[in-house]
Amino acid sequence: MAAAAILLFLCLVAVSSELAARARGQQQADAAPSGFVSIDCGIPEGAAYADQSTRGLRYVSDAGFTDAGLNAGVNPPYNIKGLADRYLTARYFPGAGGARSCYTLRAVAPGGRYLIRAAFYYGNYDGLDRPPAFDLHVGVNLWVTVNVTAAGAVYIFEAVAVAPADFLQVCLVNRGLGTPFISGLDLRPLQDDMYPEATVNQSLTLLNFRRPTATYSFNRYHFWRPASTYRVFRYPFDPYDRLWQSFGDIDAWTNITTSTAVDVSNISSFHMPSKILWSAATPVNGNRIDFTWSSDSSINNGDASYLLLLYFAEVQRLPSNALRRFDILVDNATWNSSQGYSPKYLSAELVKRTVKGSSQHTVSLVATPDATLPPILNAFEIYTVLPMTELATNDGDAKAMMKIRTEYGLKKNWMGDPCAPKEFAWDGLNCSYSSSGPAWITALHLASSGLSGQIDASFRDLKSLQYLDLSNNNLSGPVPDFLAQMPSLKFLDLSSNKLSGPVPAVLLQKHQNGSLVLRTGNNANLCDNDASTCEPENKIGNRILVIAIVVPIAVATLLFLVAFFILCRMKNKQVNRTANNSRLPSPRERSNIFENRHFTYKELKLMTANFKEEIGRGGFGAVFLGYLENGSPVAVKMCSKTSQGDREFSAEAQHLTRVHHRNLVSLIGYCKDKKHLALVYEYMHGGNLEDRLRGEASAATPLTWHQRLKIALDSAHGLEYLHKACQPPLIHRDVKTTNILLSAELEAKISDFGLTKVFDNDFRTHITTQPAGTLGYLDPEYYNTSWLSEKSDVYSFGVVLLELITGQPPAVHITGTESIHIALWVRQKLSMGNIESIVDPRMGGEYDVNSVWKVAELALQCKERPSRERPTMTDVVVELKECMELDVLHAKGYYSSAPSSTINLSAASVDLQSDAQESYAGQETVLELEQLGNRSSTQLGPAPR
Repeated sequence: MAAAAILLFLCLVAVSSELAARARGQQQADAAPSGFVSIDCGIPEGAAYADQSTRGLRYVSDAGFTDAGLNAGVNPPYNIKGLADRYLTARYFPGAGGARSCYTLRAVAPGGRYLIRAAFYYGNYDGLDRPPAFDLHVGVNLWVTVNVTAAGAVYIFEAVAVAPADFLQVCLVNRGLGTPFISGLDLRPLQDDMYPEATVNQSLTLLNFRRPTATYSFNRYHFWRPASTYRVFRYPFDPYDRLWQSFGDIDAWTNITTSTAVDVSNISSFHMPSKILWSAATPVNGNRIDFTWSSDSSINNGDASYLLLLYFAEVQRLPSNALRRFDILVDNATWNSSQGYSPKYLSAELVKRTVKGSSQHTVSLVATPDATLPPILNAFEIYTVLPMTELATNDGDAKAMMKIRTEYGLKKNWMGDPCAPKEFAWDGLNCSYSSSGPAWITALHLASSGLSGQIDASFRDLKSLQYLDLSNNNLSGPVPDFLAQMPSLKFLDLSSNKLSGPVPAVLLQKHQNGSLVLRTGNNANLCDNDASTCEPENKIGNRILVIAIVVPIAVATLLFLVAFFILCRMKNKQVNRTANNSRLPSPRERSNIFENRHFTYKELKLMTANFKEEIGRGGFGAVFLGYLENGSPVAVKMCSKTSQGDREFSAEAQHLTRVHHRNLVSLIGYCKDKKHLALVYEYMHGGNLEDRLRGEASAATPLTWHQRLKIALDSAHGLEYLHKACQPPLIHRDVKTTNILLSAELEAKISDFGLTKVFDNDFRTHITTQPAGTLGYLDPEYYNTSWLSEKSDVYSFGVVLLELITGQPPAVHITGTESIHIALWVRQKLSMGNIESIVDPRMGGEYDVNSVWKVAELALQCKERPSRERPTMTDVVVELKECMELDVLHAKGYYSSAPSSTINLSAASVDLQSDAQESYAGQETVLELEQLGNRSSTQLGPAPR
């Protein structure tokens, strides 16, 4: 009995040991080699699975590698049985042409060499049955163009690249030829001695050249037969998971094999034995092996270089009287020695050469005259050598920006490298580019970006940052000390946040000595003294409570005293009015008691001395100078024809008298007296902007760039108020330089807002078509559709900005009889990259180049088509503030003018020449050139005044 128990126990131990051994083996098979990244693009976040064809390589969702794009599954009949799982789904990236979407592969070793593989299977995932074409980038350099021509074909691309940092990025770029998508993405670390031709200055991409006998177009081949059995070798047969496909069954070739391991110690490509090299191709009857290739259609390189790698190992033990010897010829030129080449028995060797030229190339293995056996070939690879000419952002800046992006959840167009290539540079960045080194970030504009939480420490790593704007966000916590240690920082805006505590003394000191422009306003719990004088929040709360009690009492007392004073004053005025009935009030008395006033026609005649002095004329009629009872000058606009009904006109005019903003001309009152209609405005002593720009005003001193920026910002504030603060919102519909009036101190105010309703019929006399507006300023989209929005004012304001920059009218004379629209003229000039060619010479060169570039870019963005792509007036205000700040810094010598190459123009203005050519055929040119072209300046200007 005891013996039976012992025997049973030993059997259980044996079985347990066997099961444990199998479990360990399975765990080893399922565990991916260190550094392997296998991504199935398009599966749900958190999903993962073991791929059985690779003995358990674990594929994961791509959700942790990109935050762009959408998931989709392939559609019948393309979801065929037996298709690898990674081809059943895809991630696609909808967006406009030129958009870049990126995967970031982390935990790589800087300077390490890696194999990158991207796979694509369209499978009509979008139901459109329109396979796309798009570009694929490694980092900031173009890798290949993915041109999908068959919905049911698999496209695989492999590259060997050196990681410049501790991450690698693969990006898909929309070329406007369909939506980019991807099915799978793999990263495999290689040994340091593998593929030494891949460096930081050049990568290797596996040649794509389709052969009739092969399944895929990538050129890495083995020679096992039959091809149907040995289609593809990858991991674990290749420890680095390279894909080796069968060259296919060639009638003129056969294969010879061995069952004994081939020694690979003489080559760096394997590092361990592999079944891939255990078979070789050889001619059936003949003495040569030939194969060819030509240029890679996925790479646009007119002078390509190719790296050819041939693997040889004798797999037969040859008798002493047998000799296998052959010459290796490429394009009929012998590579090996004059004695020929003989493979070694069960010992692999690699022969590699570089081949230049994009024409067809031929490889021939030809038996030497003394050979008794034909040549053999075990495997080969062909790579295209890709120069990595585009320089990325320096490592420190790139890492800092990626951390900032992650910390605050910023997306925008923040994909890939922050500064490079230039056409994909992130919004809100200014970068400094060098022909011999990486790009550096010099300015970061994050105003109104929805930032919350504390100011992240990653900002400190931007060593070249000069300008940092974090205003109008929800940042909280203290102002960190590291901001004072940033070596290049000259401008810092922290205003309109929720920061608390003291401002670091070093920052205040820099601000006081003029080395830093510092803005900290509108942070309720922030104080600009040292910590000892900053009160804790509970004391601040107690102070607020005391103020809340004391202030109302003080205000009530003050109101009582003011009311008592007014009553006494009114009594005195009544006595004086009785004594002298004809005396007018003193000019010093306030005029606002006359606001929202309903004037009679008789009063207007008295105010204007019977309409004696005409100071202007518009589409609605003449404008006369008048004076109120207190002596304040006013502008009286008389309508030349009858307009709307009494109630409509009176209601609208009363509404306009309640619209008040410092950058809007105040409407004091109106007249609706029988057939007489008029509006009474405050008088602006500085005239209108057009006269000042053209030098026609009495004080014709040319405006400086700073003054022009101030006028633009004032005007933008006025329009923003009309669009956002008025209830209901007001759309001006006739923004132009003659409707921007100036005070004696050059404060700008918008005039004539709301007149499209007050003088509805007469206002249309500006143009002959239904939409209201003035030629040269009129939004083509509004003109063509009659659909009015705030973006129509934005369009017109863009023309005003161009006038402020250039001093030119909306129609610029190019010959004695021909004119073109100012936007087209600016685009043509800027296509040559010279901002000075458009700047008003009357400014005498006194301006900041960056500031002018930024306003020019903004002006062209305001004229974008369709209107939804234009900025809002709120956006315009923000941009103009930044332009003003740049100009102030320039004036103080803090921010030197950068060459035009450092300015990141948006897609609206990058390709200025092509945009200009396109506009000749577009609706904007049909409207503007037909209406404005070939007329005199008198005809092209605004309606006569």
